[in-house]
Amino acid sequence: MKEFLLEIYTEEMPAAHIKAGLAQLEEGLKRELTAREVEWAELRTYGTNRRLVVFAQLAPAQREREELIIGPPRKVAFDEQGKPTPTLLGFARAKNIPLKELEVVQTPKGEYVGTRKKIKGSPTHQILEEILPILITSLSFPKMMRWGNNRLRFSRPIHHILCLYGGRLIKFQVSGVASAKFTCGHKIQAPQKFSPKDWDEYRRQLRQQAVVVDPGERRKMIEKQMTTRLSSLEAEVYPDEELLEKWVYDVEYPYVFLGKFPEKYLKLPLDVLSTAMKEGQSLFAVVKKRKQLPYFLGLADTRSDRRGLIKAGNERVLQARLEDALFFWNQDLKTSLEERKRDLSRIIFQETLGTYEDKAKRLASIISYLAKKLELTQEKKDLVLAAELAKVDLLTEMVREFPSLQGKIGGLYARQEGYPWPVWKAIYEHYLPQSWEDPLPSTLNGCLLSLTDKIDSIVGVIGLGVDISGSKDPFGLRREAQGVCKIILDRKLNFSLRRLVKKVIKTYENRLTLAPEVLEEKCLDFFRNRLEYIFSRQGYRYDLIKAALGPGVDNVYYS
Repeated sequence: MKEFLLEIYTEEMPAAHIKAGLAQLEEGLKRELTAREVEWAELRTYGTNRRLVVFAQLAPAQREREELIIGPPRKVAFDEQGKPTPTLLGFARAKNIPLKELEVVQTPKGEYVGTRKKIKGSPTHQILEEILPILITSLSFPKMMRWGNNRLRFSRPIHHILCLYGGRLIKFQVSGVASAKFTCGHKIQAPQKFSPKDWDEYRRQLRQQAVVVDPGERRKMIEKQMTTRLSSLEAEVYPDEELLEKWVYDVEYPYVFLGKFPEKYLKLPLDVLSTAMKEGQSLFAVVKKRKQLPYFLGLADTRSDRRGLIKAGNERVLQARLEDALFFWNQDLKTSLEERKRDLSRIIFQETLGTYEDKAKRLASIISYLAKKLELTQEKKDLVLAAELAKVDLLTEMVREFPSLQGKIGGLYARQEGYPWPVWKAIYEHYLPQSWEDPLPSTLNGCLLSLTDKIDSIVGVIGLGVDISGSKDPFGLRREAQGVCKIILDRKLNFSLRRLVKKVIKTYENRLTLAPEVLEEKCLDFFRNRLEYIFSRQGYRYDLIKAALGPGVDNVYYS
């Protein structure tokens, strides 16, 4: 086998685009090579904020294949003495096949005379020249752009394409960019061009020119530098896997630096501090025993920051952001949640479904019903109060500045105002879970408030006649239904989902488009589909899942 190397060099791409591009390159190349019977091994992808890279070991040519060449039927090919007829002789002459290589073959239509001929495969370099332009132009990204006079839509403008097979240039063009035998190092640190002969030289030369092409290696470098920077403080970073993954793909050569901010901002909760750092500047908060310290970690795409200019610039920008956050915090606390509640009528939840004041009233009614069905007499008061206040933080300056803090800020303000723990904690966690990986709310009250909020949205949107599918889910209802099912299963909640759906439909009064009976069945079918997905991800056999959910969904925990 011979080495194959492809590098697409672009302007800086977002982390999500890099991962999407690499996944499509790997899947697409494997698919095309398999379809063309080219054997491959060690097919791997790598990427930086400027490079999409594929490395593989490929066979020199397609597998040799055998082709059956069919001639005339046996009864026509031979006479009564078994000698070849003119028909057979004409076939052999036309196909340039010696008579001794002909044989009788069995086909679905009966016995025919033919031969088996070995067909030599096309050379791999020729196949690569055919498939690579198609593969590269087929890549799609969350957001696409055009540049210059190009018709190609891509994540970012393509500057050049390196493509080698066995050290030989694979020639093709993508929207006016011709493949070449060269690439370059780090744009700022070492932009010189070089022409690698193979994969090892490619990686080695890039490393010398301040580019670490392997994301796994960059991650190790980042984690090691984090530990080193924080060792004297005996501290650690506030965990954020999403931000760490972004760091890995944001740079070609990672340099982690430790910055500081004034201690007066420690008055802000850790959620606010870490969000202010993450959004806009992609900084990590630094904690010690889960308490924020007046430090942060930042990342630069460079070998060093000897003069401290990068650190100083980040400190200056962060201080301005934290000053704003502290101002919002103090201003918001001047108005109680109870006072703000009246203004929920000014915020539209959905044009037909009403305002957030309407939604808050529905949540209180639904959660009161749930508390009764689950015999939570003592918890009912706290549950209803949490439901009434859950959406009030949408009116705060803090949420306007940091929308990702919805729910959390409401809970923190409720805690600041002295609301009991079961109330503020339920508000704080009621958006969970927002993805498959997210944890569920840690309290029963939080789980019930989350379930109530999600099922209200599900019934309302489906009730307007909106069809939800894998490619069309603008309200994220599949994720919401998945959250409802996971909460019920995890908390072992024993109640009728059908009756709960009926209750929710009633709270909407005459706002919904679908007839109640039709809507009820559509909602239950929707939940059944999500349960099938959950059970399949948990490893249950498809036939068992179908058998269990076939009769329908009512009491989810006992389905």
